[in-house]
Amino acid sequence: MSQITTPDFFYQDEVGDPAARTRAGRFRTGHGEVLTPAFMPVGTQGTVKGVSPAQLQEIGPQVILGNTYHLGLRPGDELVARLGGLHRFMGWGGPILTDSGGFQVFSMASIRKMTEEGVTFQSHVDGSPQFLSPERSLEIQRNLGADICMALDECPPGRMERAKLEASMARTTRWLARSRAVPLQPHQGLFAINQGGTHLDLRRRHLAEALELDAKTPFQGFAVGGLSVGEPKEEMNAVLAEFVKELPADRPRYLMGVGTPEDLIFGIEHGVDLFDCVLPSREARHGRILTSRGRLNLKNARHREVDRALDPDCACYTCRTFSRAYLHHLFRCGELLGFTLNTIHNLSYTVGLTRAARQALLENRFPAFAQSARAGWMTEEP
Repeated sequence: MSQITTPDFFYQDEVGDPAARTRAGRFRTGHGEVLTPAFMPVGTQGTVKGVSPAQLQEIGPQVILGNTYHLGLRPGDELVARLGGLHRFMGWGGPILTDSGGFQVFSMASIRKMTEEGVTFQSHVDGSPQFLSPERSLEIQRNLGADICMALDECPPGRMERAKLEASMARTTRWLARSRAVPLQPHQGLFAINQGGTHLDLRRRHLAEALELDAKTPFQGFAVGGLSVGEPKEEMNAVLAEFVKELPADRPRYLMGVGTPEDLIFGIEHGVDLFDCVLPSREARHGRILTSRGRLNLKNARHREVDRALDPDCACYTCRTFSRAYLHHLFRCGELLGFTLNTIHNLSYTVGLTRAARQALLENRFPAFAQSARAGWMTEEP
């Protein structure tokens, strides 16, 4: 387990062109340095589904995620604190980011009640009444000991009418101010979440409100939330293309809940540093494989006798060791090993994509890299 060190979240851009939107850099957390751009696998309940910490170490993610809502309910943040914090509890020595619970609250619209004080909802575990406020969210994250803590926000759906969206955004700003007042552990940093839907003027207004708070006590990073929640992809990309560059350049920029290969390349092109998404592991459990040649569906009978790797350009444990025929067999039989091996590959591919993008940025060849990646995905299923 790594030792906790003094964090320094101020971002060092290594590309060397301050006018460029694309950037590769680094910042330091209490559990290690993060080199960006980086994809962060989601470990909602203290585990990335289907893979062990040792397997994750070989995959090589910079940061992994835990979830405040889920871990606060089960096993409980106070228990995790008594057992040494989330890093020790789950056997992961690298940086951890904890989501605030805002997205889970958004997804439970039928069983929750939102007020100025916070959110009352029913536990999905046992139906018991629960309450999550900005203060309680940060208290849970403090007990978990995450390196990066997220302020609780109200995450609106992609098609919310403008007047309601403005009211929601204003509440998120008030909650952000309350979150700022919650003391954290010395190694922990707080990220602000920007909302505003696909309205660029609202995004800018909300950022200005966060920067007023930042001037008094700086946030350690800035996240863009409320995208990829039902709006058309073209609208999401239009906002990102104009807005990401306006986020503070001296702090990490995090695009929440977005993680298809296409979205990663687009985000990196426009200055995003951090990404997270359940997609790689979720797709893996359904036999859908991400490769440099496009998407592959292991359910298809045509893989039954194919004696080659999932991706000829991948060096992960799965691709080094097993044929498509074997992985197809495991999937058809419902064997748990198949889920694990597929997840190892999908996460290796996604983490590797951002790692390769970083190297291309440092070597001043990112446009060619992005073009080559996109050309590979345009081929027929491998």
